[in-house]
Amino acid sequence: MATKQSSRLSPKELGSDIETKDALNGIVGYTPLNPAYTAANVTALHDAMVAAQTAETQAEKVLETARDKAMSAERDFHNAILGAKDQVKAQFGKDSNELQALGLKKASEYKRPSPKKKS
Repeated sequence: MATKQSSRLSPKELGSDIETKDALNGIVGYTPLNPAYTAANVTALHDAMVAAQTAETQAEKVLETARDKAMSAERDFHNAILGAKDQVKAQFGKDSNELQALGLKKASEYKRPSPKKKS
């Protein structure tokens, strides 16, 4: 039994295990005392592993698609907010209370630049 039961096997280990399964299926007269290790049971466990890996790959693709859709929706929303801010500034002016209500500074709130002192 493997020492770490909570981590993934390396591709090298899995490849070696698959080769062993194939060799096990080729042994004539293999009848283990423990029925959990019969060639048929090992092959069934391999098939279950392949099915689980396929389901995992498909789920990853679904997740990638959902992530792309969410990112696109976030960008669309953000661009709409930026456009709305520009429209408020255009309609009410850059020193309006409406602009301040959106969380932006009024033009009069900015410090005036001071002349630089000559040394």
